[in-house]
Amino acid sequence: MFDFIIIGAGFAGSVLAERLATQRQKRVLVIDKRRHIGGNCFDCFDQHGVLIHQYGPHLFHTDNKAVFDYLGQFTEWRQYQHHVLAFIDGQEVPAPFNLNAIDQLFPPALAEALTAKLINAYGYGKKVPILELRQQNDEQLKFLADYIYNKLFVNYTAKQWGCKPEDISPEVTGRVPVHISRDNRYFQDRYQAVPKYGYTKIFENLLNHPNINLLLNTDFKSVMDFNTDTGALSLFGAPFEGQLIYTGLIDELFNYRFGELPYRSLKFDFEHLNTEYFQATTTVNYPNDYDYTRITEFKYISGQSTLPGTTIVKEYPQDYDRNDREKDIPYYPIFTDANAQNYAKYQEFAKQFQHITLVGRLAENRYYDMDDMVARALEVFQEKF
Repeated sequence: MFDFIIIGAGFAGSVLAERLATQRQKRVLVIDKRRHIGGNCFDCFDQHGVLIHQYGPHLFHTDNKAVFDYLGQFTEWRQYQHHVLAFIDGQEVPAPFNLNAIDQLFPPALAEALTAKLINAYGYGKKVPILELRQQNDEQLKFLADYIYNKLFVNYTAKQWGCKPEDISPEVTGRVPVHISRDNRYFQDRYQAVPKYGYTKIFENLLNHPNINLLLNTDFKSVMDFNTDTGALSLFGAPFEGQLIYTGLIDELFNYRFGELPYRSLKFDFEHLNTEYFQATTTVNYPNDYDYTRITEFKYISGQSTLPGTTIVKEYPQDYDRNDREKDIPYYPIFTDANAQNYAKYQEFAKQFQHITLVGRLAENRYYDMDDMVARALEVFQEKF
């Protein structure tokens, strides 16, 4: 009945399903264990009418015009510039840390000296990873780097990843730079927007094709069998001779042959408040206070300024545990050398199965932003199918 089975209805799986159905006229079955499409990008209206992101805030930003235009076929965009504040020493300062934060936190003479030295060392407009800034020999810059590291970075990272920053790959630490500018926007990409009618509508449009069938609320192993010795696939008890595109946990696909890979999960605590707005901007990070890492207020994202109340979410990182319903959603692979070596075993083992394609954050053990994930899916389609 099907040419392709795709496991996972997030961006990777949905984009590939759309391309295969519309450009190759292939029959595709998309399977997802959740009751909805969209993966972690799923959004919906809460009981108070606020459009919330069920799995934490998703802000689309990219310099890739091809990706922006591709998704533009499936949504209208609403321009949106993301702003984040960090609660440090009783003040809310711009995050990532920039020259305006320096002015807020330090006496004028010191702030002026630090600003001049940063611009002289790196140039205005540059982004410097915090771990690189800490290697400076200049005493004042070293003081600044240690201040930022201890006040903004180290505790947040410890909460987010459950380990020290030095134990995390530069692929992650490089995502938290110091901005030598006065641009308070969290992103500086050319295209920044949110879907006018929400992310879920994008996925509905991507998957709205007669060649695409959806099977939700279904663990793929309950309807499929994959013999990891022979590579044979079956669907609903009958042999399946087509292609499998897999976007989930690579260790799960191969029955934990080389052991479980560690992931981080998240717990979300939603609250609706009878006030117009709760905080000054979309997201406020709490690197040193409380057990949660950040609070996000969704009305800023959705633009629903006329609603009388507001909905916020507090975000609590935690270890992933596939046997605990409170912790069984993996959000991020953990990027350490040991985990990379273990993943490499799975990656090498997977090469023998030419009819299986691994795509996605969990399947490829890589951190993809949304635009990166769409670009990757389009790339895989062009190169392989």
